[in-house]
Amino acid sequence: MENENDGDVLQVQKSKKHKGKHDKPKPWDEDPNIDHWKIDKFDPSWNESGLLEVSSFSTLFPQYREKYLQEIWPSVKSALKEYGISCELNLVEGSMKVSTTRKTRDPYIIVKARDLMKLLSRSVPVHQAIKILDDEVQCDIIKIGNLVRNKERFVKRRQHLVGPNSSTLKGNTVAAMGSFKGLKQVRKIVEDCIQNKMHPVYHIKVLMMKKELEKDPALAHENWDRFLPKFKKKNVKQKKVKTKEKKQYTPFPPPQQPSKIDEQLASGEFFMSDTKKSSKKWQEKQEKQAQKIAESKRKREAAFIPPEEPRNPGSKSEDDKKDMAAIAMSLKKKAKEFGKQKAAENINPEAYIAAAGEPSKKKSKRSQS
Repeated sequence: MENENDGDVLQVQKSKKHKGKHDKPKPWDEDPNIDHWKIDKFDPSWNESGLLEVSSFSTLFPQYREKYLQEIWPSVKSALKEYGISCELNLVEGSMKVSTTRKTRDPYIIVKARDLMKLLSRSVPVHQAIKILDDEVQCDIIKIGNLVRNKERFVKRRQHLVGPNSSTLKGNTVAAMGSFKGLKQVRKIVEDCIQNKMHPVYHIKVLMMKKELEKDPALAHENWDRFLPKFKKKNVKQKKVKTKEKKQYTPFPPPQQPSKIDEQLASGEFFMSDTKKSSKKWQEKQEKQAQKIAESKRKREAAFIPPEEPRNPGSKSEDDKKDMAAIAMSLKKKAKEFGKQKAAENINPEAYIAAAGEPSKKKSKRSQS
């Protein structure tokens, strides 16, 4: 029994071992008084001797940013000078370069200066881009050009990402600035928007709800899924693209169109003399000119034709009077015909009976015989 328990202890010890040689628990890892997420401001006294090697980064910029960079370059130079960083603007190559100097004390400030050059080359205003030099501010360049294959869909979805002064993106990247947590949220919003998973407005609504829930200490350690709204994706009917009907394949080529000489041969113009040809052309020209003159004259005279006056309901025109007379005549004719028909149908019964009692001539002849 003792051997079995010893084996269990050995197995537990083996599971607690770490893979890395130096991956061992430190005494300050579980210290509640230490905030591991806090970023302390750099003190130059931590590195009085400076850097041993020179580090440099260079970034290209588009041609349309050249004029703006020339205007704001003195302010960029003065901002980097405070941290001991030198910068250079090369207009021939279209590049910006930053490098460390002997006065540089912070070893990470060269990475911040590199991010500043990236933001300036991506149309970020200088007063906003300089904030990246603070330790609490970070940046993220989100590539969106390869998320959608269809260019029309990509441009349409990119318009949902609205910047300051209602400006929209024009390139294939999104430049974001903020804290690490905020940058993670922005990347999620941008990628979901371009991939058509969720509209940015819905993401913003969820973030506003989370911000309100953080204020309540009772809900700090609970799951917030029951409070957050759930949005269903709606399928919007799109217009069907009309496809051209495929023509039936035939191995024979289309018939050759008649040439100008063939048309002249068919009309007989080819055998006419030069004088007759010129007279015919002149006659056709005169006919076209006469048609144009008549058309322009008609358009000029149309401006002098008075518009039709609106008819009053009480007054009757001559056409109305003629129509009324024709209707009256037709009614009188129909009344006469109806009277004749009625007279033929109305028979006196006494006269009919008396006529029936008298023997007819044909019957009397037969009786005599």
